[in-house]
Order: sequence, then structure tokens, then C-alpha cells
Amino acid sequence: MEPFEFTIESAEAERHEPGLLPLAPWSQFEGLTAGFSARLGGSSLPPRDGLNTALHVDDDEQTVIANRRAIAEALGWPFEAWTCAEQVHGSRVVRVTDAERGLGKLSRKSAIQDADALITDEPDILLVMYFADCVPLYFYDPVHGALGLAHAGWKGTVADVAAETIRAMRDAFGTQPSDLHAAIGPSIGACCYEVDDIVMNRVRGIVPDDERFHVPSSEGKSRLNLKEINKHLMIKAGILPSRIEMSGWCTSCSTDLFFSHRKERGQTGRMMSWLGKKK
Repeated sequence: MEPFEFTIESAEAERHEPGLLPLAPWSQFEGLTAGFSARLGGSSLPPRDGLNTALHVDDDEQTVIANRRAIAEALGWPFEAWTCAEQVHGSRVVRVTDAERGLGKLSRKSAIQDADALITDEPDILLVMYFADCVPLYFYDPVHGALGLAHAGWKGTVADVAAETIRAMRDAFGTQPSDLHAAIGPSIGACCYEVDDIVMNRVRGIVPDDERFHVPSSEGKSRLNLKEINKHLMIKAGILPSRIEMSGWCTSCSTDLFFSHRKERGQTGRMMSWLGKKK
């Protein structure tokens, strides 16, 4: 069953209500909110229509902020809690405290710089990351009330941002990998993600030579399954397989619902992942 479920119909999206995909299995955790946004709803104009959430794609700044505010309102969270980073396709993890709450909500300059994973054990902070094909990774430690949210493109995956996030949560909060619940959100699938040998030479160093992870597609190229690779890395780091939710959505196959950097040749907007816990 798909763990990321839509909350609105397209007819409602035409009224600019944000299209959101909550992580349904995590509704069991009191006070926790987690999910992924679609491109439906919002006020951005083509080619970033309509619920673009990123400020770095040449969209009107005030429109993006309005889209963000609409999402926060739909989630029942104050916009002041929205906290995000300037992502750089790396594996740096930053701990967010109340002092960093709200960084990046209004501008890129004010965002947490050079980070592709955010962690916190403080309530009332809404962690946010941005995507248009890369893999959203979610981590929740119910024992310590700790959260982690990461962004994994192929570079972040090869750098094992999943394990780096788990390690940072252990060091900061005492998180044990076996206590963690994890999720892998909508992203480009192996059906659409063809890479060359430059990428594959890096990938072969972190996963077995297995069709679950990559399949040769043409001379010098392979189709890469970033979701399965990140799941493998999560399990290797100690997360129980039964505690990992994985989306079946491919962002490139479904550009009516999602932005896809590859399918739309870079001329597109960004979705967002979110994760937070109220007091």
C-alpha cells in the first residue's frame, strides 16, 4: 500500500488549495506530522505551476512564500516554525534547536547553509527540504522524540547521507538505529533514471551488483533505483526492514502531480518534504 496519500482532489487544487501527501502510517504517533507536497494547488505560474515551494528556481519570491504559508496553514502549523536549509547534494547534518527555528522560511540567505539533513529533538519545529526527483528520507525516534529529514540525490546517496543522519541522531540524542522508524518518499524511479558509468562507478562502491539497485540499459548506461539503494543503506545502518516505509510514486512518470527536474529539463518547481512534532 502506498504510504504517501493525497488529501485533495484536483478540483480543489484549482482553487489553489495545496496538494499534500501525508505519510499515513506515521499518523499513529501522537503530535507527529510528516509528508510530501505535490505540484497541485498553489499560485506559481508555468513552468513552475502551481505549488512551487523553492526560492532558487526563478519564481516570484512572494508567490513562493504564499505557497509555503498555505501549506503551513493546511498542516495546522504556524509559519514561524518552517525551518529549512540550502541543500548542496552532500551529507552534512545540522542539529536544529529553538534558536534556529524558522530559518530559511522567507529567504535563502537566512536558511541553514550547506546542509542536506536536519535533525532535532525539540517540539514545534517544522523541518523542511526541497525536491524535484531526488529522494526524501524521514527518520523518527519515538524513544527520544527525535526527528531527522534528509535529501538524497545520487551524490548524497553515495555519500550515505542516510547513515550520516542516523549517526548524528545517535550522537546528539542517544538514538539507537533499531528504535528508528524511517520512510522514503516520492522520487524518480528506476523506470526513468538512467545514468552513465561515471555515476555507476561511484554507486558500485556502496551496494552489491544486484538488479534491485541498478540494471544495465544501454552501452555505458544503467537504470538506477535510488529508493532501493537508500533502503539498503538504512538497513545496513541498523534500521529494521519492517520499520521502513517506501513510496511507489515516480516523480518523472507523474509530472501532472509532481515536478521533475529530469523530465522537464530543469524548467520546473520543487516539492517539499516536511517533518515535525508538536508538544
